[in-house]
Amino acid sequence: MINFIKRFKHRAETAATDSEKAMNANVAARVLFVCMGNICRSPSAEGVFRKLVESQCLTAKIDIDSAGTISYHVGEAPDTRAQAAAKQRDIDLSGLRARQFTSDDFYQFDYIIAMDQDNLRNTQALDPGDGKAEVALMLDFAENFSQREVPDPYYGGKNGFQRVLDMIEDASLGLLDHVRQQKSL
Repeated sequence: MINFIKRFKHRAETAATDSEKAMNANVAARVLFVCMGNICRSPSAEGVFRKLVESQCLTAKIDIDSAGTISYHVGEAPDTRAQAAAKQRDIDLSGLRARQFTSDDFYQFDYIIAMDQDNLRNTQALDPGDGKAEVALMLDFAENFSQREVPDPYYGGKNGFQRVLDMIEDASLGLLDHVRQQKSL
């Protein structure tokens, strides 16, 4: 009986893995946005990029997620100010929940996009060395911003969240162009 249960469990796990593979077969790229707590910048980037991808009819081709380098906010919704600022641009962040970045993300994602140098270093410190992810700063893809980092708006007041969205929107256009060129989309 125990062997039957083990075989049944293995078959169920294999079927789940096969169905996940089939479901993701059309996905050409997986993009992960990373900030410190995953409640302001990275979920904002996830929402902005998701809207852009949807507008280009690429939802089936590009998976998008976000994570934080610290675990303080795991399971929490994005900051209410980030949600309000995004909502003004017709972007809904309310369904997102914070999660922590892990070294497995280097195997799961093609692009890991950090919001600033500290989080770039924190992600690179977890790099197993044989992952597939390209790691970059968000503003590496921006056309209209000369600074290299998306500032943390947490203590920056209401206007800080709008400024961050401006930066993210600009960089998202360049990032999508980059992904499209690399993945022939």
